Amino acid sequence: MSEAYFPVGPGLGMEENFLSLDDILMSQEKLPGRAESALPRLAVLLGQGAGSAESIPEGSKLEIPLWLAKGLHDSKRRIISVELPKIYKEAWRTVFSADANVVDLHKMGPYYYGFGSQLLNFENPENAEIAQTTFIARFRRIMDSSQNAYNEDTSALVARLDELERALFQVGQKGLNDFQCWEKGQASQITASSLVQNYGKRKLTEVDG
Repeated sequence: MSEAYFPVGPGLGMEENFLSLDDILMSQEKLPGRAESALPRLAVLLGQGAGSAESIPEGSKLEIPLWLAKGLHDSKRRIISVELPKIYKEAWRTVFSADANVVDLHKMGPYYYGFGSQLLNFENPENAEIAQTTFIARFRRIMDSSQNAYNEDTSALVARLDELERALFQVGQKGLNDFQCWEKGQASQITASSLVQNYGKRKLTEVDG
């Protein structure tokens, strides 16, 4: 019996995959911003008016979905300006640098890494610091946890992880389960995970291009 839906992975870095449900959901996350010029007929879309013809005055503070912010952002025309969400500002980055493993990323934003990568599309003096994420500091602990939780309830282990980290945890769990089955003679061979295979195919496409 074939599956009705085959999961499509998110894009890498600043690139979005518009066939990915994760990227579609991430693009709905909102950014604080400001209208640098009047925005005609956008008041209803941004929840600041009742009529479809209402405009947003210049200087208005906004909460803009990522997909719309990317469409309106133009460094030459200055249609909108975008601010950093507080979880990416210096105060929170200081907390992460102190001990990244104690941070509940899922509570702060289920697409923390993906959304943070998208912020690099906007000119911001803190972009270089944003790019130095907590991922490396947390990666070892995530993989260690996935390899030491065989046939256990892992809900508590993944509760504080963002969606990318959860996907990596699942890859680690699958690798552990496949190895256990192979060791018991219940599998003929161990195969690479779909995440690794898809990444390899993408790199080959980039080389061929």
